[in-house]
Amino acid sequence: MSRRWIQNPNRCADEYLDGIEDFIEFARRHNPSATRIRCPRRRCNNTFWETIENVGFHLVRNGMIETYSIWNLHGEQVDHASSSNAPRVDNVEPIVDPNDQVMGIIQDAFPFASTNINQEGEDDVPTPIDSAEFEQYEKLLKNANQELYPGCESFSVLTAIVELMHGKIKYRMSNLCFDYFLGVFKRMLPTDNCLPKDHKHAQKVLHGLGLGYEKIHACKNNCMLFYKEHETLDTCPICNESRFKMTSENRTTKIPQKVMRYLPLKPRLQRLYMSTHTATDMR
Repeated sequence: MSRRWIQNPNRCADEYLDGIEDFIEFARRHNPSATRIRCPRRRCNNTFWETIENVGFHLVRNGMIETYSIWNLHGEQVDHASSSNAPRVDNVEPIVDPNDQVMGIIQDAFPFASTNINQEGEDDVPTPIDSAEFEQYEKLLKNANQELYPGCESFSVLTAIVELMHGKIKYRMSNLCFDYFLGVFKRMLPTDNCLPKDHKHAQKVLHGLGLGYEKIHACKNNCMLFYKEHETLDTCPICNESRFKMTSENRTTKIPQKVMRYLPLKPRLQRLYMSTHTATDMR
């Protein structure tokens, strides 16, 4: 049976779901006594062992490794005679300039800003943009064009931060651990490098790329949100619980008992339609 379904980006398609069932049946047949098998989803990369039921769930949710078309780690025999002259393609990723990738991310995040710059000098009226948004765009562009240290052609400041933050998230590093290694890398590089000194400063550089969220104070007992008409209240009208924690009188800022982080949906949908990588799928 053809395994082209592995390349199918639509994980709800019948072809893809049928392919997963075939894989699960194949794994059961070739590992009859096994309680756990290697998980070939993209995140697990055949390095983690899961129950067969969990593997099926992972593949529906995250997709299978696109290059894993020969299931040799799940019992399939490889014909070495026929494949000895063929180049291996397992785990080979396309070579992409990370600086180009970062510039693509900026263009996806600020399509109107880049359009305005490209249209400068043309007769068409440019799309109006918010001045604060354009200022954020210029900061990102400056960091994307600035060398990590004088003479460094491989990494810009922004590219280095994006790569390091990606590794932090991928391997679940704590902020403390990330700060330690960032400090080590900064000492390894030439003294006039522009690498941020800690996670907090790295986040500030990437601030314009994120979609952000809104902090809304909530009642300690989950009765209500201090939002809209209740935004100025200091106590919950339902349970009379204080909105803020008890602190010393010398403290000038109040600390809320509980905070909800609201991620607005509209800008996230707009980003999906703006991005060249997802606009086609959204339409």
